[in-house]
Amino acid sequence: MSMQFQPPSLIGANSTNVTNNAFMDRHSAARAAGAVTQYEYKNTKPKKQLKEIIKILKPESKRFLKIPYKFKYNIKDRCVVCGTHKVWDASDNLRPPLPLHKVRKGYPMRGTYCEKHAGIHRQYEMLEQQILADEHGLSFSAYIPKAPTMQSLNPLASGPLTSLKATDIASLGSLGWTIKPPVSETESREEELFRLVIESSTINERVKTLLTEGAKVAPVEGEQ
Repeated sequence: MSMQFQPPSLIGANSTNVTNNAFMDRHSAARAAGAVTQYEYKNTKPKKQLKEIIKILKPESKRFLKIPYKFKYNIKDRCVVCGTHKVWDASDNLRPPLPLHKVRKGYPMRGTYCEKHAGIHRQYEMLEQQILADEHGLSFSAYIPKAPTMQSLNPLASGPLTSLKATDIASLGSLGWTIKPPVSETESREEELFRLVIESSTINERVKTLLTEGAKVAPVEGEQ
């Protein structure tokens, strides 16, 4: 199985918002794309912490003359906060719920949360549980997000890949990977069909991603 890689992209992203800048304030750094980390609250009172973390999770807005008029990353498989592309597996225990446009309430968004903001959202959910427990005199342990292990960051750490799920193929294809099943010297018609279906699927996923990001098809010379 051969793979070719093109770097993934963030909608409207650049090198300054892909990683947390040392000069960013607490709020901007928490909303920027980056590694999974625990959000450190500025406030010490739980109810003020709740307001603080809700501001972190609010979907990013487009602005005209500093007036917000619609959401910037309300796109399938994009983090509504930072724009990172993320396809969640249905069996992933860290998979976040559908984002709401006001976080606690509102209508559901088309996008999702990336791993970083999914962790912060879980931290927000646990904070609500902690407040509820405190009001009723119960003990409750707060959730602490953990960074992914080396094995989850690098699937090859445990050995070469021998198979891919449909969601893996869709995710890799949308990021620019070219996936080709191994070709034997004598290929049957069924094997050829399987190979062509996989190649077509990865190409289609990449085309959909490029069109979603606003890429335009250049006209061919001679066409009217």
